[in-house]
Amino acid sequence: MATIGYIRVSTTDQSVEAQRHSLGSTHNIEHWFEDAGVSGAVKALERPGFKAMADFLRSGDTLVVAAVDRLGRDTVDVLTTVEYLSAKGVAIISKREGFDLSTAIGKAMLTMLAAVAELERSNIKARQMVGIERAKAEGKALGREKTIVDGDVVAWRKANNASIKATAEQFGISTASVKRACKVAA
Repeated sequence: MATIGYIRVSTTDQSVEAQRHSLGSTHNIEHWFEDAGVSGAVKALERPGFKAMADFLRSGDTLVVAAVDRLGRDTVDVLTTVEYLSAKGVAIISKREGFDLSTAIGKAMLTMLAAVAELERSNIKARQMVGIERAKAEGKALGREKTIVDGDVVAWRKANNASIKATAEQFGISTASVKRACKVAA
């Protein structure tokens, strides 16, 4: 049957081309499916490209992915996805990890790798929160630098008897920014 390639990147700033090249250089991919700008946190069958691919796949097909994390970030979702595709008779090969996920050994390795990856993401989030708390304690400003002066926005709006929308357009900011400025100045 057919060899199918699935590629995914989490943000629109990234490109799927490196994955396409990597998989294409080692496998004769007949059909490509992709999700660009779709987080792995979104369940596999809820991603448009993955869903289209899952509907397309037939028994005897082989799905090739660059790495297990392209299937998803959540252990349960990855395992559920692999089981779903295996039940359809689809073999799954992960290039980075170098194993066939449709075999018993592959499934065991997948379970361990997915659990370790999930643990690492939790650790990264915990370290990030510690860093944020430390920065707050040191009095460092967090977030994007403010581009407006709240008083100027409020004064212009009042002087022109302007709506929130008109004020936002005048200053080139969002309506939420105008609302925040008015709230701070109140």
